[in-house]
Amino acid sequence: MKMEHLADQVPAIIAERFELRAVRKSDAGLLAFHAGDARVARMTSSIPHPLPPGAIEAWVERVSKPGREEDAWIIDGTRSGWPEVIGVISLKHVIRGQSEIGYWVAPAFWNTGIASEAVKALIAANPLNDRTICAAVHQDNPGSARVLTQAGFDYLGDAETFSVARNARVPTWTYMKKLD
Repeated sequence: MKMEHLADQVPAIIAERFELRAVRKSDAGLLAFHAGDARVARMTSSIPHPLPPGAIEAWVERVSKPGREEDAWIIDGTRSGWPEVIGVISLKHVIRGQSEIGYWVAPAFWNTGIASEAVKALIAANPLNDRTICAAVHQDNPGSARVLTQAGFDYLGDAETFSVARNARVPTWTYMKKLD
């Protein structure tokens, strides 16, 4: 993996088929299109469905400001002739040395290995110098669980979280990967 530092200090990470790059205001339209898809929103804890006006713009602002609590990257497919926004991957700052990884991929790119490649590229780059990365996936999303186990995450146990799109608590599987 090759890392380049962008002006806003969110490192670009070059993967084999795409680039993980900083979020731009101009991404809002494609982000809203994909995140507004019920299939995407239901597999996350934080994306509401239907997507309210301004939600994406507020998220873009939040992950772009200094002192943010979450670093996010656009999965940009232009290197392979794909759309500029095919997904998002992020690291939420939990405590010093530990982050929680989250990701989603546009449905047109499901089952293509994009999520696996993005997770592996972000872990290899380790832009926050984390010692551990944790994750949780909804139990009705075994594809995301496979992404994590293929990237070397260890299963920790069952839990639950609130899903905004489902307006309900959903069972999750939790994972962790030690990096040091």
